[in-house]
Amino acid sequence: MRIFVTGATGWIGSAVVDDLLAKGHEPVCLVRTAEKAAMIRAKGAEPVLGGLQDIDTLRIATEAADGVMHLAFGADFSKIAELAEEDRQAIGAMCEVLKGSDRPFVGTGGIGLLPRGEVFTEATAPGPVNPAFPRASEQTIVAQAEAGVHATWVRNPRSVHGVGETHGFIPMLVRIAKAKGVSAYVGDGENLWPAVHRLDAARVYTLAVEHGGLDGPFHAVAEEGIPFRAIAETIAAQLDLPTQSLDVDEVRAHFGPTAMFAGGNGPASSAQTQKRLGWVPREPGLLVNISRPEYYAAL
Repeated sequence: MRIFVTGATGWIGSAVVDDLLAKGHEPVCLVRTAEKAAMIRAKGAEPVLGGLQDIDTLRIATEAADGVMHLAFGADFSKIAELAEEDRQAIGAMCEVLKGSDRPFVGTGGIGLLPRGEVFTEATAPGPVNPAFPRASEQTIVAQAEAGVHATWVRNPRSVHGVGETHGFIPMLVRIAKAKGVSAYVGDGENLWPAVHRLDAARVYTLAVEHGGLDGPFHAVAEEGIPFRAIAETIAAQLDLPTQSLDVDEVRAHFGPTAMFAGGNGPASSAQTQKRLGWVPREPGLLVNISRPEYYAAL
């Protein structure tokens, strides 16, 4: 299949491109710079210069593709409203081209926060759009599917990990621990974080597009829920720092913008994904990965 991929040089997207190539597909990758285009060519894939705001480029690339994998989203969260609207328009433009065909669209979503005792499943519907973080990828894809597009999405957990990771929640926790001199958790630290290795996540995307963009959403979740305290203790051991339990009123001062997630609970199941796609996670788990000294080399 000739697959148009956005976000192809990102943490997950670059692994997706590698997986597509390994399985004999032809990735056509949206990139913003000549430097990234050269990186894509070096892999044996085809670059297309442009960004999500380039609607005509998106339409032309989609028209020439057998399917679309959409992983791109801007990184400047000070402009989150603009990024969310850009994402909505990009999804709409690509899906408009696919409408009336059986060519699949596979987008990207995330695992949310839940009260303790509840588990996020594939049957969990997208919630209302949060005005404070108005990304509406899932809601937009649902609307496109209802309009007849073979559209679905992959939900990624809070930690999509691997050696070489420099962005995301775990690297943020490592940097906070170094800065504060302590690896902290909230209360008893029993709030649960789901996780997946980036290579396992990439395989979910490939299987989803091969599945025709149907029967989703799919959960790229290898570990349903790891106690946050275990994550904090593993980081502490590698950095030779103490751990500390924080009261609720101390959390924001310590964790800053990540406070909600540090204390948040969000276990997630991938049982239906594994059943529908035949996906079986096979890479090392989160605690194994962050127990390796090489994980910290770039942090």
